Amino acid sequence: MIWPFYDDASRPWEEEETAVDTELTSSHSLIVWNDEVNTFEWVIETLISICHHTTEQAEQCALLIHTQGKYAVKNGDYETLKPMCDAITDRGIGATIEEAGA
Repeated sequence: MIWPFYDDASRPWEEEETAVDTELTSSHSLIVWNDEVNTFEWVIETLISICHHTTEQAEQCALLIHTQGKYAVKNGDYETLKPMCDAITDRGIGATIEEAGA
């Protein structure tokens, strides 16, 4: 086999180290807050219809919201979570968006 001729400036196996600007989309969490107004059933129904949770996921989230005071029911980018957050608060349930890990 004959190897192709490469001059010193173009050896593919000796890639030049370059600075790559990779902006990672920061992940966000949709937080639902506990209150003494909304029923478990209403929170579960809301999570199923807005966040597309299964019944089991929604029930587990509702329990965690109740026992912990708040719970991140969905993770993703801000643009995806914002309409969900607005729809949840429109139903009278407290919800916010936080940067994950904040």
